[in-house]
Amino acid sequence: MSEDLRARLRAGDRDAFAELYEQHARAVHLHAHRLTGDWSAAEEVMADTFLDAWRHRARLEPEGGAVLPWLLGMATNKARNARRGTGRRLAFLSRRPAPEPVPDFAEETAGRLDDARTLDAVREVYGRLRRAEREVLALCVWSGLDYAEAAQALGVPVGTVRSRLSRARARLRRLVEERLVEERLADESEGRAEDRGEPSPGRGEVRRGDAFAALTLTEFQEGTSR
Repeated sequence: MSEDLRARLRAGDRDAFAELYEQHARAVHLHAHRLTGDWSAAEEVMADTFLDAWRHRARLEPEGGAVLPWLLGMATNKARNARRGTGRRLAFLSRRPAPEPVPDFAEETAGRLDDARTLDAVREVYGRLRRAEREVLALCVWSGLDYAEAAQALGVPVGTVRSRLSRARARLRRLVEERLVEERLADESEGRAEDRGEPSPGRGEVRRGDAFAALTLTEFQEGTSR
């Protein structure tokens, strides 16, 4: 982003803010969705992020590179609050009688290829990562920020981003491998049950995980170079 546009934003130029929104609204929305796993919550996070960006435009440094790390930093904080609210709602719902499982027929046909099954496993286990691990993956892998930009967004040193990302990739890889083993064993068990003429386990039940279908298998297996 040009220094001129930064100056216009700081001065309260509405056309400059509209330009900022056009450039980065999609990136902020997707980042929020990756952290919340909910499109409705992501929409609210995005709206709150740009509202704060306008209110606190004077905090934008007059010099610097892209403004996206600044926006994603605000979105990350908003997503944390959204997840806390979701956690409280889920805790309330957990005390109520559980509804009957709803078959998800789309899931029954997913994962026939190895790559597709791996991505499915990523979605399922992603929520088991620590918050800091989810955030650094979302910023560096899916949003494409480099270490310095991610550090700016999170307000931590660059070395912290490097170590968090390394741990996050290693832990995600381990969790995915464990999940794939579980699925393979379940498939084998199901196959044996069918051979004996027994009803197979209900594998069409809803399986919930943060939506990370945008992750490519190459990124997950090899990581991104910085």
